[in-house]
Amino acid sequence: MTQVFLFSLNAVVPILLLVLLGWVLRKLRFADDTFFKTANKLVFRVFLPLLLFCNIYEIDSLQDVNWGAVAYIAAAILALYAIGVLCAWLFVPDRLQKGPIIQCVYRSNAAILGIPLAEALGGTQAVAFTAVATAETVLLFNTLAVICLSRYAGEEKPPVRQTLLRTLKNPLIIGVIVGIVTVAIRMLLPKNDSGEAVFLLSRDCPFFFTALTTAAKVATPLALVVLGARFDFAAIHALRKQITLGVVMRLVFAPLFAIGGAVLRSLSGLVRFTAAEYPALVGIFASPIAVSSAVMIGEIGGDDQLGAQLVVWTSVCSVLTIFATVFLMRYFAIL
Repeated sequence: MTQVFLFSLNAVVPILLLVLLGWVLRKLRFADDTFFKTANKLVFRVFLPLLLFCNIYEIDSLQDVNWGAVAYIAAAILALYAIGVLCAWLFVPDRLQKGPIIQCVYRSNAAILGIPLAEALGGTQAVAFTAVATAETVLLFNTLAVICLSRYAGEEKPPVRQTLLRTLKNPLIIGVIVGIVTVAIRMLLPKNDSGEAVFLLSRDCPFFFTALTTAAKVATPLALVVLGARFDFAAIHALRKQITLGVVMRLVFAPLFAIGGAVLRSLSGLVRFTAAEYPALVGIFASPIAVSSAVMIGEIGGDDQLGAQLVVWTSVCSVLTIFATVFLMRYFAIL
């Protein structure tokens, strides 16, 4: 269990240090607000789409996937989204704060923490399932984010057609779709003597693939630095109720609801979950809210200060909640 705690600590502390770096740079007036707004736009429109594409492209095969578990994950995310909408309606009167709260309920940092966490808990077998599940969650997370942020970005609810168009034009959605199409084409291509597709970007265009992956690595650190530059400690007091609601729903309710539901379904025989799938559930439902959630709020609309606070505080508290989640699952012999 010490290994799990240290993993959580090592996964979260770099996030917080990069946020702190951005805050220090702003205090030192290293760059003005115009620079950080432009950097935020660059992350949203270029680097994050590349990161999502590369994450999905890494999927090797869809054979022997537990599709029942994949379907359950999608259903759980949609259920959490609905619960988030209800929470926003009941407890968040400010229209611009509803989108960030809804995101915090259903959206996690699975794309960044999911696979390494699954590997630490379940080894290579868990990583294979987590890669497929992550592709699904990335598409769902970002599609639902565009919908909820668009709905509450202004004073009036936008028409359905406008929301759909904004969703399809969203750079993150485009990155996900291109990644899924690329993987599908690769699976349809003839195989060589080694069992690999006759054409692979990583093998046949290494210069291009290296450029893509190098650019993709810029996304998370730059997003965190920008997040820190826009972070305001003075806003904590004014937003303490919203921060508390978001942290509790993201780190306590979401894992209890989704992982607890998976255990019950596995015991009843409705859906089979094994040591290959449970680590993915931990990464998807017990991790803090995604860094990109704050980036999207800044681009689409909403209370971006609340979005930044939720990223920071769910990340801080997740060190303890991930440890507690894994401890309970080990105690009851689920992992």
